[in-house]
Amino acid sequence: MFKAEIKSETLKGLVNIISTLIDEVKFTITPEGMTLKAVDPAHVAMIELNIGAKAFESYSAGNTEIGLDLDKVKTVIKLAGPGDIIAMEQDDSKGRFIFRIGNITRSMNLVDTSSMSDPKVPQLSLTANAEMLVDQLQRGIRAAESISDHISLRAHPQFFELSCEGDTDDSSLKLEGSELESIDVPSEVHSLFPLDYFSNIVRAIPAGTKVRIELDSDFPVKLVFSLANGEANVMYLLAPRIESD
Repeated sequence: MFKAEIKSETLKGLVNIISTLIDEVKFTITPEGMTLKAVDPAHVAMIELNIGAKAFESYSAGNTEIGLDLDKVKTVIKLAGPGDIIAMEQDDSKGRFIFRIGNITRSMNLVDTSSMSDPKVPQLSLTANAEMLVDQLQRGIRAAESISDHISLRAHPQFFELSCEGDTDDSSLKLEGSELESIDVPSEVHSLFPLDYFSNIVRAIPAGTKVRIELDSDFPVKLVFSLANGEANVMYLLAPRIESD
């Protein structure tokens, strides 16, 4: 059983950050909220999402699983205007999921979750972390477009740098400690990552969001942030591109 109401802007933000990696998802539902763990088809990136009951305007649920096609959910969100409340309900007897926006009702088939596994989240102890507004990262991504297929992240005790180097052009975004929300880097670390994945992840995060980046040399990068006034917590992991000697 699942029945809830949520602000259209909140649902849009959550769907955008998930759909950057996968199209069909399995939500694990409890009376306390919803969780999701998923890996993209190429096993390059993964997402872990925890949405507390307080992220919703109203929430009532038992222990269940819900599979959804996010492309279909996006068509529903487009029907809602700013400030609208979207009502959602599971009809398990018919294998359907129901959305209501004002006097509009949209029903869709639930996705079979029997073949969807719950990936194990790696327990990483990364030495460097820096927190910044996602808007700053998005500027750096725009500057790096069309230069290369990979991007460099460098954390130094005094700054964080995002750079991209191609055959003829290069770009760099260097954020000094005073420009960051926080920085904790015992010693300099550096890793390369696929630009398309990193760009898609960063672009999906709503403007104004504070993002903590955890980094180590030749380890996955971890991006951690919250939505819905801190009631929804998101973690992305992105595998590094290892430089050959």
